[in-house]
Amino acid sequence: MTAHSDAHSGARSGTPRSRRERPAKPALTRAGIVAAAVEIMSAEGLGKVTMRRLAQQLDTGPASLYVYVRNTAELHAAILDELLGTVEAAPAGDDWRERLEKVLTSYTDVLFSHRGLAQSALVARPSGPHYLRLLETLLALLDEGGVPPGQAAWGIDLLLQCATATAAEHATRDRDAGAQDDWDGLSAAVRGASGQTHPRLAGLADEVLSGEPEARLSWGFRTLINGILHTPVPADEAQD
Repeated sequence: MTAHSDAHSGARSGTPRSRRERPAKPALTRAGIVAAAVEIMSAEGLGKVTMRRLAQQLDTGPASLYVYVRNTAELHAAILDELLGTVEAAPAGDDWRERLEKVLTSYTDVLFSHRGLAQSALVARPSGPHYLRLLETLLALLDEGGVPPGQAAWGIDLLLQCATATAAEHATRDRDAGAQDDWDGLSAAVRGASGQTHPRLAGLADEVLSGEPEARLSWGFRTLINGILHTPVPADEAQD
């Protein structure tokens, strides 16, 4: 009787538990979905962040995710917004231009740190709290510098475009095995330009190719900031 009971008990122990006995999965939330997507991107790259892969990570079906995120583009925008939470706040200091440049540089560094996201950021449309905080910070610094509201409103778009395009360009170079060959070809072409047909390019060849990426980015930010400060938006647009 005892042996029979033990055998029967052993057989039961090998039987899968019913769904009622399994621990309940955590409820899906948009924040949880985005957090899981960031984990996948950090471990496997942005190209692996698909609805199917995300559903696998969360032990659910892809259709369940669409309740919270409409498509992959929106998911990538949400990932970007999440990472923008690490952008440094405006530092203390007297020169508003320098402080603005530091915030923009921090934004660029975030994209540099997540190279797969940099190119996606060119078309991503984040709308979360971290992106709104970044816009508010940029507008506040421009206001501090006396930039008229209309110019500041248009200017933040240019500043972020510059930062995003720079990060995307370098991310593409890092992933492209032939990037160095392309750069070498461009350098040779510029330095080999004929002084007869391209006199200005031939005379400035070294300057055209000079400068470390950080120095060029800083110069670009300062050029845009000064231009935003002194260039009014079209009159008809300013009145709208």
